[in-house]
Amino acid sequence: MSTNALDAIAKAHVPVLRDDVLRLIAPRDGGVYVDVTLGRGGHAEAILEASAPSGRLVGIDRDETAIRETRERLSRFGERVRFVHGAFSGLRAHLASAGTPRVDGLVADLGVSSPQLDTAERGFSFKSEGPLDMRMDTSSGKTAREVIADMDERELADVLFQYGEERKSRPIARSIKRAEADGRLETTLDLSRAIWRVTGPRRVGIDPATRSFQALRIVVNAELGELEALLDALPDVLVDGGVAAIISFHSLEDRPVKHALKADPRLEVIGKKPIEANEDEARDNPRSRSAKLRGAKRLPRAEDPAEVSP
Repeated sequence: MSTNALDAIAKAHVPVLRDDVLRLIAPRDGGVYVDVTLGRGGHAEAILEASAPSGRLVGIDRDETAIRETRERLSRFGERVRFVHGAFSGLRAHLASAGTPRVDGLVADLGVSSPQLDTAERGFSFKSEGPLDMRMDTSSGKTAREVIADMDERELADVLFQYGEERKSRPIARSIKRAEADGRLETTLDLSRAIWRVTGPRRVGIDPATRSFQALRIVVNAELGELEALLDALPDVLVDGGVAAIISFHSLEDRPVKHALKADPRLEVIGKKPIEANEDEARDNPRSRSAKLRGAKRLPRAEDPAEVSP
């Protein structure tokens, strides 16, 4: 990839709440960090710069395209950065393989990335024509089209209600399954049209297809199960005093993060409320408007060999 192309990626990708993440994690020379949602490398780049000259980072992502492009973007950091293609449910194993079973800081920017949304071929967007895919890892798992085919109308309605908080879940599910039966459900716009037949198209505000697309994406990628596994691993992978910074974008993500950080006696929640974008960032980076950043610090381990050993 050319230098101009890399510069374009860097300019187009503005990491959400970057400065706030840096304040929480406080990267330092010699520290070891992990970005479990590497994406296009915005947070990772900032951490590596702040931890120069010898801080190291492990970047994990399910999206092979993201890793390939970000590898080039971060190439100037050389051996200070290691890339892992995988889900963050395997965090313990990924860090062990990288030779860093415990880290000084962790960042997670949950949900779908802007480049994924902007690439029609990935099937995440209801605004442009693309295959009904929605997989973050295109090398494995079922596509959204296959997931829909595996469910009957009632199961689909339950998914739309539970994971999209869609109040019109039953008529929307009926419309989607009818489109499927009629051979009119092959692309993202086919799915959008099936939803719009119930809700009507967007006139102002949020597109009425948003909630249903979110629900299907969450199921396709097992996102809430992945998040649960990540939260379970946090106390194990952080050094004493290590900090986790987790950015969520809707209540289905934020609720379990809030409860898990608060309930674990091995963690100390940082701040009484989540950090949100200020007016300038919300204006300049629309994705940040719904972002909530929560942090937690690993408390000192007990004098128990099972707890102290990595």
